[in-house]
This record gives sequence, structure tokens and C-alpha cells, in this order.
Amino acid sequence: MSASVQAHYEKVLSPIYAWMQGGVEAAFAAGAAELEELDIKLPPGALTVDLGAGFGLHAIPLARAGARVIAIDSSELLLAELGRHSAGLQVRTVCDDLLSFRGHVQEKARAIFCMGDTLTHLPEHTNVDYLIQEVAEVLDHDGRFVLSFRDYTVPLADEQRFIPVRSDERRILTCFLEYGEDTVNVYDILYEREGDAWETRVGSYQKLRLSPDHVIGSLESLGFKVRRETGHRGLVRIVAGLE
Repeated sequence: MSASVQAHYEKVLSPIYAWMQGGVEAAFAAGAAELEELDIKLPPGALTVDLGAGFGLHAIPLARAGARVIAIDSSELLLAELGRHSAGLQVRTVCDDLLSFRGHVQEKARAIFCMGDTLTHLPEHTNVDYLIQEVAEVLDHDGRFVLSFRDYTVPLADEQRFIPVRSDERRILTCFLEYGEDTVNVYDILYEREGDAWETRVGSYQKLRLSPDHVIGSLESLGFKVRRETGHRGLVRIVAGLE
């Protein structure tokens, strides 16, 4: 994750990320439902790695199902929240850049997850290929690598670029997209009620316009067998295995 993405999360998104997902338990239920859809058979105690784990959308359901989880994220705030929810579970939180994850994994993993548009947060397209190579080195021979991300390759136009994220009686979050050649700038506008007044926070960060075909090609070049699906909230979901 680039410095600008990390700074934006700490300033705007990390404090409200669970709220954006509909609340903690609703988010964990959605994560568990997605894992059930994937139908990845994990024996008790299987090592899994969650890249961009956030507050535990997938890490907590994985651990509740009996997996050992290494949860990696660059947001200390989100990892602290994950830690509060993972008491008594086999979850190890690591605050680090995703591209350095191999240094924290000392054995082959049965499953590695990089979900929820995390992949587009990498600074360069070449970082995506590097991350896939690192995963291939760590993944067990019968393991699975699961990715999800939003396809920004076809730009939205005009008012479609304004996207309401969530709102309630005390918060309103809207984002606006501005497209470059290889990236998209995301502007988040957050209104929060303090008493009778509304306070506004605005921040922006950059995401990759990442082609699903490029990701699939990179995986297949390393011997992965790949299937593409429609994930939750309209994200592209890719399930890859080395067998």
C-alpha cells in the first residue's frame, strides 16, 4: 500500500470502516457467507494468510471456523480493532506492507486471501505481478489463492462518477472518481454530525485500474489454474490453485 493510501485510510476511512460495512457483526456474517460460497476445504488448524485484513472481515470468520490466521494490514487502527474481536481465536496480526508478507510466514499456507479491492491499493501494476510470485512461493501445493477487486478499466462517466457509499442520521459518505490512464483517483467526502452541526472531512487516494485479464494471465504464467467469478458487492473474484 502506498503512503498516500495509508495516510488516507488513517485520516478518513479506518475510523469508520466497520460502519461502511454495515457494522461489525453484519460484516463478519457477510465474510462468512462469502467463504462458504468459495467452499475451500480447510482442516482444523490450517494456516491461512489474509492480506489487507482490515478489522477482520474474512480473518475472523476463518478463525471462528478453526483456521490459524496471519492477518496483515498497514493500518494499526484497523488491526487493533481486529485484535479486540479475535480474543481467544488463533489470529496473529501483523502491521506491514502487503509486499513484505513473506517475511511473516514461516510455513506453507493452505489459503491466502487478498479481498475487498485491496489489490488495487498497490502503487504499481508491476507490484501485482510481484505479489502473485510471492504467493506462489508460500502457497501449499493444494492450496488456494483468492482475490477480489473492482474493475476500473471501463471508466464511469458524468454523474455516475459520484457514488453514495453509506448514510445514516449521523454520517454520510460519498466518493467521486477521477480517471487517469492507468489509475483512478478516489475522493472520499465524509460528513459527520457533531451535536447540531455537521463536520466535513475530505481525502483522496489512488487506485490501480487493474485488468482482470492481466491478473489471470499473471497467475496462469506461474502455473495457477484459475476460475473467475462475480464476488460480493460487484467485485471481480478470482480463485487460483497450483495443483
